[in-house]
Amino acid sequence: GKMLDERLGKMTFWTLFVGFHTTFLVQHWLGAEGMPRRYADYLATDGFTALNTVSTIGSFLLGLSMLPFLYNVWKTAKFGEPVGVDDPWGFGRSLEWATSCPPPRHNFVTLPRVRSESPAFDLHHP
Repeated sequence: GKMLDERLGKMTFWTLFVGFHTTFLVQHWLGAEGMPRRYADYLATDGFTALNTVSTIGSFLLGLSMLPFLYNVWKTAKFGEPVGVDDPWGFGRSLEWATSCPPPRHNFVTLPRVRSESPAFDLHHP
């Protein structure tokens, strides 16, 4: 496999996080303020216009957050270097990190001994 660019991943995370919460927390707030659901439009005197505009801006940011993600996937597929180790982070805790990558047909020749809740971590950090 290949690892995605961490800088682009963090950019995707933060734009998605801000866009999601700007969209849906504002919608929650509007509902708590009494905005009815499934109405095509509202009167300006209802006072929902400004927060609906904020929610709409958040939804556009949420949609735009997919652009760095898609670019990251494309860039990694085209130019990324293969990962040469089985656990690229070195902190895998479960058994899937204890086998090779890609895993062989039956993963393990013999069943590994499990002595704690994180057996793969114990192999690398005794």
